[in-house]
Amino acid sequence: MPKFSLSANPELASTLNIVFDLGGVVFNWQPNTIIRRVFADSETQELVKAEIFEHVDWVELDRGSITLDQAIVRGASRTGLPRGTIEKLMDEVPRSLTPIQGTIDLIRSIRHSDNKLFVLSNMHIASISYLEKKHKIWDMFDGIVISSRIQKVKPEIEIYEHLLKEYGLNAPETVFIDDLRENLTAASSIGIQTIRYVDPFQCRRSLADLKCI
Repeated sequence: MPKFSLSANPELASTLNIVFDLGGVVFNWQPNTIIRRVFADSETQELVKAEIFEHVDWVELDRGSITLDQAIVRGASRTGLPRGTIEKLMDEVPRSLTPIQGTIDLIRSIRHSDNKLFVLSNMHIASISYLEKKHKIWDMFDGIVISSRIQKVKPEIEIYEHLLKEYGLNAPETVFIDDLRENLTAASSIGIQTIRYVDPFQCRRSLADLKCI
């Protein structure tokens, strides 16, 4: 099985729109590690994983349809855990999103080319606000789409259509990089080129194949 998937188009333009996901691509995203920082026993860890990070409320938090406080209250009710411990868990989330330096270096390399750079990410307000204050990388991008700010989430087609319309992009001239197959499948369905992210080195090779760097 190949380490990456690249939907090829022999008629790609020489100048491309390169779109990066954030969590798991530009910043580390490791829910199990976050959970272990707050909860010691394995049974509670599995409960929290299922009822917080894998629950539909997490998607709605990313969508911006519920607030962080609502997510905490509902999560505490579902798990039976004290609200304070769920608050502590949620406080850990933004701080856990540490940069993947290899990807940052890759973005800088692309910035020096003729290609344009964009962000398309599912992320709730507290996390993106923290990242924007903490890290000085945002001026490298020509456009940024965050799910909680437009009330649309991947892999729903509407969020990809929003990106294309908002910045006047042509799908065949756009390459979307994400670590989740379902998000790439949705992008491909409307003609966007895709690369499944594994690590910075593989991603760099894939982009080099497209002559982006």
